[in-house]
Amino acid sequence: MKPNASSVDCVVRGRASRRHQRGLALRAACAAIALAVAGAAGGGEDAARFALERAGVDAATEDRVLALAPEHISVREVHEVLARVDAPRIISLQGSVPIVTMAPFAEFLIAMGYPEARIRNPGDGSLSYSSFVDARELAGTLAWYYEHEGMMPMLIGHSQGGMVAVKALHELAGDFGSELPVWNPQRRIAEARTTIVDPITGAQRPVVGLKVPYAAALATGKLPRLLLGQWDMLERLREIPDTVEEFTGFASEWDPIAGNFGAVEPYRATGSAAVRNMVLPPGASHLTLPRVAELARDAATREWIDRYVPGMAFDPPAAAKTDTANLLHAADIWYSVKKHWCLEAQRLIRARRNKLAGPA
Repeated sequence: MKPNASSVDCVVRGRASRRHQRGLALRAACAAIALAVAGAAGGGEDAARFALERAGVDAATEDRVLALAPEHISVREVHEVLARVDAPRIISLQGSVPIVTMAPFAEFLIAMGYPEARIRNPGDGSLSYSSFVDARELAGTLAWYYEHEGMMPMLIGHSQGGMVAVKALHELAGDFGSELPVWNPQRRIAEARTTIVDPITGAQRPVVGLKVPYAAALATGKLPRLLLGQWDMLERLREIPDTVEEFTGFASEWDPIAGNFGAVEPYRATGSAAVRNMVLPPGASHLTLPRVAELARDAATREWIDRYVPGMAFDPPAAAKTDTANLLHAADIWYSVKKHWCLEAQRLIRARRNKLAGPA
């Protein structure tokens, strides 16, 4: 019996998909080897040059990425276009209580289509980063990744993790010192330099002044800063410097852990950063905000998330078979993550093409 046309087409597509997956795996393996070599060498011009050159995919895929509208990325475009190019790392910082980690949030992002390798901590393979980290070290790590990968990481922090994310932005702004050492996350040491070679421009530049594409803070309050003696962040916690392009703060009006007993104190930009404040629905709980993985697995909530845009009325789907208390911030963060994934990919492609074109 001869196979019908649809079954043959299915086989062909399956083979093509497997070839594509093998190609992506090979490219990732080669990139990891080269990145390790560059990391061992300490970075600099070789690392920055590698970051730009490895951004290349076939011209047709590059054209499709450049044609995307970052504010309106569809499900299909995530899986058929963005999935074929590199993505910025996402550093998800958990709160001070280790039993509540950002792993479920990372699982949600992966299920929605974000590359798992860009979310896992390269040091220990975990999906969640500790918030008991020196913000100077974190800022230096962001610089190292930018030099080696051509994309600044995104920051998402829950509770104390949100404070660390905001503090890292202030470190990059020079609010705690005029210089920042580059921190090598592979060797876990500070390098003897406070500058990097910008992979986009090819010029040497200081770590201070680098800009993160997107950062978010979930349920980050001043009361814990007071109780934990984190005095240097009491005045700066709600001030967002120019070292982030877009920042969103999420808070509940009634959150005793964060110190909210009514109206929420908003985040505010000190300069050009685009800052948004979102008040969470009454059912959202401080301790369970990262638990959003099931929202990507439920058909009704996933469909709602896929069509979400900021400002859309919060009207959870009646057909949902899972808790929707965390639906709003999950959808909003996913919207921003895929938007900046697209923007960073487009920026890297344009930089590579400009380099290949040479001087005008």
